[in-house]
Amino acid sequence: MVERYVFRRRTAGIDKQKKKTLRKRRREGKMARVIETNLTEEDRRIEGSLRPQYLKDYIGQEKAKSTLKIYIEAAKQRQDALDHVLFYGPPGLGKTTLAGIIANEMGVNMKVTSGPAIEKPGEMAAILNNLQEGDLLFVDEIHRLNRQVEEVLYPAMEDYAIDIMIGKGSSARSIRLDLPHFTLVGATTRAGLLTAPLRDRFGMIHHLEFYTVDELKLIVQHSARILNVKIDEEGARELARRSRGTPRLANRILKRVRDFAQVKYDGVITRQVARTALDLMDVDTLGLDRVDRNLLMTMIEKFKGGPVGLDTLAASIGEDAGTIEDVYEPYLLMNGLIDRTPRGRIATEAAYRHLGLEI
Repeated sequence: MVERYVFRRRTAGIDKQKKKTLRKRRREGKMARVIETNLTEEDRRIEGSLRPQYLKDYIGQEKAKSTLKIYIEAAKQRQDALDHVLFYGPPGLGKTTLAGIIANEMGVNMKVTSGPAIEKPGEMAAILNNLQEGDLLFVDEIHRLNRQVEEVLYPAMEDYAIDIMIGKGSSARSIRLDLPHFTLVGATTRAGLLTAPLRDRFGMIHHLEFYTVDELKLIVQHSARILNVKIDEEGARELARRSRGTPRLANRILKRVRDFAQVKYDGVITRQVARTALDLMDVDTLGLDRVDRNLLMTMIEKFKGGPVGLDTLAASIGEDAGTIEDVYEPYLLMNGLIDRTPRGRIATEAAYRHLGLEI
Protein backbone atom coordinates (compact mmCIF):
# COMPACT_ATOMS: atom_id res chain seq x y z
CA MET A 1 0.00 0.00 0.00
CA VAL A 2 1.41 3.40 -0.98
CA GLU A 3 0.16 6.71 0.39
CA ARG A 4 1.15 9.97 -1.28
CA TYR A 5 1.46 13.26 0.58
CA VAL A 6 1.18 16.34 -1.61
CA PHE A 7 0.86 19.55 0.42
CA ARG A 8 1.83 21.87 -2.42
CA ARG A 9 2.10 21.77 -6.17
CA ARG A 10 5.36 20.45 -7.58
CA THR A 11 6.34 24.03 -8.31
CA ALA A 12 6.47 24.82 -4.58
CA GLY A 13 9.63 26.69 -3.71
CA ILE A 14 10.12 28.03 -7.26
CA ASP A 15 9.94 31.82 -7.52
CA LYS A 16 7.51 33.59 -9.85
CA GLN A 17 10.12 34.33 -12.52
CA LYS A 18 11.11 30.66 -12.79
CA LYS A 19 7.46 29.58 -12.96
CA LYS A 20 6.94 32.08 -15.79
CA THR A 21 9.99 30.70 -17.62
CA LEU A 22 8.76 27.11 -17.18
CA ARG A 23 5.33 27.99 -18.58
CA LYS A 24 6.92 29.78 -21.55
CA ARG A 25 9.20 26.83 -22.32
CA ARG A 26 6.26 24.41 -22.16
CA ARG A 27 4.32 26.57 -24.63
CA GLU A 28 7.29 26.69 -26.99
CA GLY A 29 7.71 22.92 -26.76
CA LYS A 30 11.27 23.11 -25.42
CA MET A 31 10.56 20.77 -22.55
CA ALA A 32 9.10 17.94 -24.65
CA ARG A 33 12.21 15.82 -25.23
CA VAL A 34 11.74 12.27 -26.49
CA ILE A 35 14.73 11.22 -24.38
CA GLU A 36 13.65 13.16 -21.25
CA THR A 37 14.78 11.09 -18.23
CA ASN A 38 12.64 12.94 -15.68
CA LEU A 39 9.28 11.42 -14.75
CA THR A 40 6.39 12.44 -17.03
CA GLU A 41 2.64 11.90 -16.75
CA GLU A 42 2.84 9.20 -19.42
CA ASP A 43 5.40 7.32 -17.32
CA ARG A 44 3.12 7.45 -14.29
CA ARG A 45 0.35 5.71 -16.23
CA ILE A 46 2.38 2.69 -17.32
CA GLU A 47 5.30 2.36 -14.91
CA GLY A 48 3.12 0.79 -12.24
CA SER A 49 2.75 -2.36 -14.32
CA LEU A 50 6.36 -2.35 -15.55
CA ARG A 51 8.07 -1.83 -12.17
CA PRO A 52 9.46 -4.98 -10.53
CA GLN A 53 8.00 -5.69 -7.09
CA TYR A 54 10.78 -7.81 -5.56
CA LEU A 55 14.58 -7.95 -5.70
CA LYS A 56 14.59 -11.23 -7.63
CA ASP A 57 12.72 -9.50 -10.49
CA TYR A 58 14.94 -6.40 -10.48
CA ILE A 59 17.41 -6.22 -13.37
CA GLY A 60 20.72 -4.37 -12.98
CA GLN A 61 22.37 -2.46 -10.09
CA GLU A 62 23.94 -5.71 -8.87
CA LYS A 63 26.12 -4.09 -6.20
CA ALA A 64 23.25 -2.20 -4.54
CA LYS A 65 20.94 -5.19 -4.94
CA SER A 66 23.30 -7.69 -3.29
CA THR A 67 23.98 -5.50 -0.24
CA LEU A 68 20.31 -4.58 0.16
CA LYS A 69 19.38 -8.26 0.11
CA ILE A 70 21.69 -8.93 3.07
CA TYR A 71 20.49 -5.92 5.08
CA ILE A 72 16.82 -6.74 4.47
CA GLU A 73 17.27 -10.38 5.47
CA ALA A 74 19.12 -9.37 8.65
CA ALA A 75 16.40 -6.85 9.60
CA LYS A 76 13.66 -9.44 9.03
CA GLN A 77 15.47 -11.98 11.22
CA ARG A 78 15.74 -9.38 14.01
CA GLN A 79 12.12 -8.31 13.38
CA ASP A 80 13.36 -4.74 13.35
CA ALA A 81 13.00 -1.80 10.96
CA LEU A 82 15.61 -1.48 8.23
CA ASP A 83 18.24 1.21 8.69
CA HIS A 84 17.72 4.47 6.77
CA VAL A 85 18.71 4.30 3.08
CA LEU A 86 19.83 6.97 0.61
CA PHE A 87 19.82 6.42 -3.16
CA TYR A 88 21.51 8.95 -5.42
CA GLY A 89 22.15 9.12 -9.14
CA PRO A 90 20.76 10.63 -12.38
CA PRO A 91 16.98 10.54 -13.04
CA GLY A 92 15.36 7.35 -14.33
CA LEU A 93 17.69 4.76 -12.79
CA GLY A 94 15.17 3.13 -10.42
CA LYS A 95 15.45 4.95 -7.06
CA THR A 96 11.67 5.02 -6.52
CA THR A 97 11.37 1.41 -7.73
CA LEU A 98 13.99 0.24 -5.22
CA ALA A 99 12.12 2.01 -2.40
CA GLY A 100 8.94 0.11 -3.33
CA ILE A 101 10.89 -3.15 -3.50
CA ILE A 102 12.29 -2.59 0.01
CA ALA A 103 8.75 -2.05 1.34
CA ASN A 104 7.51 -5.22 -0.37
CA GLU A 105 10.48 -7.30 0.82
CA MET A 106 10.00 -6.06 4.40
CA GLY A 107 6.21 -6.53 4.19
CA VAL A 108 5.42 -2.98 5.32
CA ASN A 109 3.47 0.01 4.01
CA MET A 110 5.24 2.72 1.99
CA LYS A 111 4.30 6.37 2.29
CA VAL A 112 5.55 8.74 -0.40
CA THR A 113 6.30 12.44 -0.41
CA SER A 114 8.90 14.78 -1.92
CA GLY A 115 11.22 17.47 -0.65
CA PRO A 116 9.62 20.47 -2.43
CA ALA A 117 6.11 19.41 -1.30
CA ILE A 118 6.88 19.87 2.41
CA GLU A 119 7.28 23.52 3.35
CA LYS A 120 6.66 23.58 7.11
CA PRO A 121 8.13 21.54 9.98
CA GLY A 122 4.58 20.78 11.18
CA GLU A 123 3.81 18.97 7.91
CA MET A 124 6.80 16.67 8.33
CA ALA A 125 5.91 16.12 12.00
CA ALA A 126 2.36 15.12 10.98
CA ILE A 127 3.67 12.60 8.43
CA LEU A 128 6.08 11.06 10.94
CA ASN A 129 3.41 10.91 13.64
CA ASN A 130 1.08 8.93 11.34
CA LEU A 131 3.64 6.20 10.62
CA GLN A 132 3.09 2.69 11.96
CA GLU A 133 5.74 0.33 13.34
CA GLY A 134 8.18 -0.65 10.56
CA ASP A 135 6.63 1.65 7.91
CA LEU A 136 8.79 3.02 5.10
CA LEU A 137 8.75 6.75 4.33
CA PHE A 138 10.08 7.59 0.86
CA VAL A 139 11.20 11.21 0.31
CA ASP A 140 12.01 12.04 -3.30
CA GLU A 141 14.31 14.98 -4.10
CA ILE A 142 15.36 15.00 -0.46
CA HIS A 143 18.09 17.58 -1.13
CA ARG A 144 15.35 20.18 -1.69
CA LEU A 145 13.96 19.86 1.85
CA ASN A 146 13.58 23.10 3.78
CA ARG A 147 16.28 23.49 6.49
CA GLN A 148 13.63 23.86 9.22
CA VAL A 149 11.98 20.65 8.01
CA GLU A 150 15.35 18.89 8.15
CA GLU A 151 15.66 19.81 11.83
CA VAL A 152 12.54 17.71 12.51
CA LEU A 153 14.13 14.73 10.76
CA TYR A 154 17.34 14.68 12.81
CA PRO A 155 15.89 13.37 16.11
CA ALA A 156 13.31 11.30 14.22
CA MET A 157 15.99 9.39 12.31
CA GLU A 158 18.38 9.00 15.23
CA ASP A 159 16.19 8.65 18.32
CA TYR A 160 12.77 7.89 16.76
CA ALA A 161 11.27 10.95 18.45
CA ILE A 162 10.26 14.49 17.49
CA ASP A 163 10.48 17.64 19.59
CA ILE A 164 7.53 20.04 19.36
CA MET A 165 7.51 23.56 20.82
CA ILE A 166 4.27 24.67 22.48
CA GLY A 167 3.53 28.24 23.50
CA LYS A 168 5.50 31.44 23.01
CA GLY A 169 7.89 33.58 24.98
CA SER A 170 8.44 32.70 28.63
CA SER A 171 5.66 30.10 28.61
CA ALA A 172 7.16 28.12 25.68
CA ARG A 173 8.09 24.53 26.39
CA SER A 174 9.25 21.52 24.43
CA ILE A 175 7.37 18.22 24.24
CA ARG A 176 9.02 15.05 22.92
CA LEU A 177 6.78 12.60 21.07
CA ASP A 178 8.00 9.04 20.63
CA LEU A 179 7.73 7.57 17.14
CA PRO A 180 7.51 3.94 16.03
CA HIS A 181 10.65 2.51 14.45
CA PHE A 182 10.48 3.37 10.75
CA THR A 183 12.74 3.41 7.68
CA LEU A 184 13.43 6.63 5.80
CA VAL A 185 14.42 6.12 2.16
CA GLY A 186 15.74 9.26 0.50
CA ALA A 187 16.31 9.76 -3.23
CA THR A 188 18.30 12.57 -4.79
CA THR A 189 19.91 13.46 -8.08
CA ARG A 190 22.40 15.78 -6.36
CA ALA A 191 23.95 14.18 -3.31
CA GLY A 192 26.41 17.07 -3.00
CA LEU A 193 23.57 19.41 -2.00
CA LEU A 194 22.63 17.29 1.03
CA THR A 195 23.70 18.82 4.33
CA ALA A 196 26.33 16.87 6.26
CA PRO A 197 24.10 16.21 9.34
CA LEU A 198 21.36 14.70 7.18
CA ARG A 199 23.72 12.62 5.06
CA ASP A 200 25.44 11.21 8.16
CA ARG A 201 22.16 9.88 9.53
CA PHE A 202 21.68 7.47 6.64
CA GLY A 203 23.03 4.03 7.48
CA MET A 204 23.20 2.90 3.85
CA ILE A 205 24.17 5.10 0.91
CA HIS A 206 23.95 3.64 -2.60
CA HIS A 207 25.06 5.28 -5.83
CA LEU A 208 22.99 3.99 -8.76
CA GLU A 209 25.01 3.56 -11.95
CA PHE A 210 23.91 3.81 -15.57
CA TYR A 211 22.73 0.44 -16.93
CA THR A 212 24.69 -1.61 -19.46
CA VAL A 213 23.28 -2.40 -22.92
CA ASP A 214 22.75 -6.06 -21.96
CA GLU A 215 20.79 -5.11 -18.83
CA LEU A 216 18.65 -2.66 -20.78
CA LYS A 217 18.02 -5.28 -23.46
CA LEU A 218 16.56 -7.61 -20.80
CA ILE A 219 14.42 -4.76 -19.44
CA VAL A 220 13.11 -3.94 -22.95
CA GLN A 221 12.24 -7.59 -23.59
CA HIS A 222 10.51 -7.87 -20.20
CA SER A 223 8.48 -4.68 -20.83
CA ALA A 224 7.60 -5.86 -24.34
CA ARG A 225 6.09 -9.06 -22.90
CA ILE A 226 3.96 -7.03 -20.46
CA LEU A 227 2.83 -4.60 -23.19
CA ASN A 228 2.21 -7.44 -25.70
CA VAL A 229 4.74 -6.00 -28.15
CA LYS A 230 6.53 -8.33 -30.59
CA ILE A 231 10.25 -7.61 -30.64
CA ASP A 232 13.27 -9.64 -31.71
CA GLU A 233 16.64 -9.72 -29.92
CA GLU A 234 18.43 -7.37 -32.31
CA GLY A 235 15.56 -4.89 -32.11
CA ALA A 236 15.72 -4.93 -28.30
CA ARG A 237 19.50 -4.40 -28.42
CA GLU A 238 19.12 -1.41 -30.75
CA LEU A 239 16.60 0.21 -28.37
CA ALA A 240 18.90 -0.51 -25.42
CA ARG A 241 21.89 1.13 -27.16
CA ARG A 242 19.95 4.38 -27.63
CA SER A 243 18.34 4.54 -24.16
CA ARG A 244 21.07 6.61 -22.44
CA GLY A 245 21.60 3.90 -19.84
CA THR A 246 18.21 4.43 -18.13
CA PRO A 247 15.27 1.98 -17.90
CA ARG A 248 12.68 4.78 -17.88
CA LEU A 249 13.88 6.02 -21.24
CA ALA A 250 14.10 2.45 -22.59
CA ASN A 251 10.42 1.88 -21.75
CA ARG A 252 9.38 5.20 -23.27
CA ILE A 253 11.31 4.56 -26.50
CA LEU A 254 9.77 1.07 -26.68
CA LYS A 255 6.28 2.61 -26.72
CA ARG A 256 7.20 5.14 -29.41
CA VAL A 257 8.82 2.54 -31.66
CA ARG A 258 5.86 0.21 -31.06
CA ASP A 259 3.63 2.87 -32.67
CA PHE A 260 5.88 3.01 -35.75
CA ALA A 261 5.95 -0.79 -36.02
CA GLN A 262 2.16 -0.97 -35.67
CA VAL A 263 1.33 1.67 -38.30
CA LYS A 264 4.12 1.43 -40.90
CA TYR A 265 5.33 -2.17 -40.52
CA ASP A 266 3.84 -5.55 -39.57
CA GLY A 267 3.82 -4.89 -35.81
CA VAL A 268 7.18 -6.56 -35.10
CA ILE A 269 10.07 -4.41 -33.84
CA THR A 270 13.23 -5.49 -35.66
CA ARG A 271 16.62 -3.80 -35.75
CA GLN A 272 15.75 -1.99 -38.99
CA VAL A 273 12.37 -0.82 -37.64
CA ALA A 274 14.02 0.47 -34.44
CA ARG A 275 16.72 2.31 -36.41
CA THR A 276 14.24 3.93 -38.79
CA ALA A 277 11.89 5.03 -35.99
CA LEU A 278 14.65 6.42 -33.76
CA ASP A 279 16.29 8.25 -36.66
CA LEU A 280 12.94 9.92 -37.38
CA MET A 281 12.73 10.87 -33.69
CA ASP A 282 16.20 12.46 -33.99
CA VAL A 283 17.83 10.07 -31.51
CA ASP A 284 21.26 9.00 -32.79
CA THR A 285 23.27 5.81 -32.25
CA LEU A 286 24.58 6.97 -28.85
CA GLY A 287 21.16 8.08 -27.62
CA LEU A 288 21.91 11.80 -28.10
CA ASP A 289 19.12 14.07 -29.26
CA ARG A 290 19.14 17.54 -30.82
CA VAL A 291 19.79 19.30 -27.49
CA ASP A 292 22.85 17.13 -26.71
CA ARG A 293 24.30 17.63 -30.18
CA ASN A 294 23.57 21.37 -30.00
CA LEU A 295 25.48 21.53 -26.70
CA LEU A 296 28.51 19.76 -28.21
CA MET A 297 28.39 21.81 -31.43
CA THR A 298 28.20 25.05 -29.44
CA MET A 299 31.31 24.09 -27.45
CA ILE A 300 33.20 23.15 -30.63
CA GLU A 301 32.10 25.91 -33.04
CA LYS A 302 31.69 28.91 -30.73
CA PHE A 303 34.32 28.16 -28.09
CA LYS A 304 36.84 26.08 -30.11
CA GLY A 305 36.14 22.99 -28.02
CA GLY A 306 36.49 24.76 -24.66
CA PRO A 307 37.15 25.21 -21.88
CA VAL A 308 33.84 27.03 -21.43
CA GLY A 309 32.06 27.86 -18.18
CA LEU A 310 28.75 26.21 -17.31
CA ASP A 311 26.81 29.49 -17.10
CA THR A 312 28.23 30.69 -20.43
CA LEU A 313 27.30 27.39 -22.06
CA ALA A 314 23.78 27.52 -20.57
CA ALA A 315 23.23 31.05 -21.90
CA SER A 316 24.52 30.05 -25.34
CA ILE A 317 22.05 27.20 -25.85
CA GLY A 318 19.16 28.74 -23.89
CA GLU A 319 19.06 26.12 -21.14
CA ASP A 320 19.24 26.26 -17.36
CA ALA A 321 22.69 25.60 -15.87
CA GLY A 322 21.22 23.19 -13.31
CA THR A 323 19.45 21.22 -16.07
CA ILE A 324 22.71 20.87 -18.02
CA GLU A 325 24.55 19.69 -14.90
CA ASP A 326 21.86 17.22 -13.78
CA VAL A 327 20.36 15.90 -17.04
CA TYR A 328 22.75 16.31 -19.96
CA GLU A 329 26.25 16.19 -18.47
CA PRO A 330 26.26 12.80 -16.65
CA TYR A 331 25.62 10.81 -19.82
CA LEU A 332 28.03 12.89 -21.93
CA LEU A 333 30.71 12.45 -19.26
CA MET A 334 30.08 8.71 -19.05
CA ASN A 335 30.60 8.36 -22.81
CA GLY A 336 33.73 10.51 -22.75
CA LEU A 337 32.26 13.22 -25.00
CA ILE A 338 33.09 16.07 -22.60
CA ASP A 339 35.51 16.66 -19.75
CA ARG A 340 35.20 18.80 -16.63
CA THR A 341 38.18 20.98 -15.76
CA PRO A 342 38.68 23.79 -13.20
CA ARG A 343 38.37 26.28 -16.07
CA GLY A 344 35.18 24.79 -17.54
CA ARG A 345 33.89 22.08 -19.90
CA ILE A 346 35.93 20.71 -22.81
CA ALA A 347 34.75 18.72 -25.85
CA THR A 348 36.87 15.58 -26.27
CA GLU A 349 38.17 13.85 -29.40
CA ALA A 350 35.30 11.37 -29.10
CA ALA A 351 32.82 14.27 -29.48
CA TYR A 352 34.53 15.42 -32.69
CA ARG A 353 34.49 11.87 -34.08
CA HIS A 354 30.83 11.31 -33.15
CA LEU A 355 29.78 14.54 -34.89
CA GLY A 356 31.97 13.77 -37.92
CA LEU A 357 34.21 16.80 -37.42
CA GLU A 358 37.96 17.21 -37.76
CA ILE A 359 39.95 18.19 -34.67
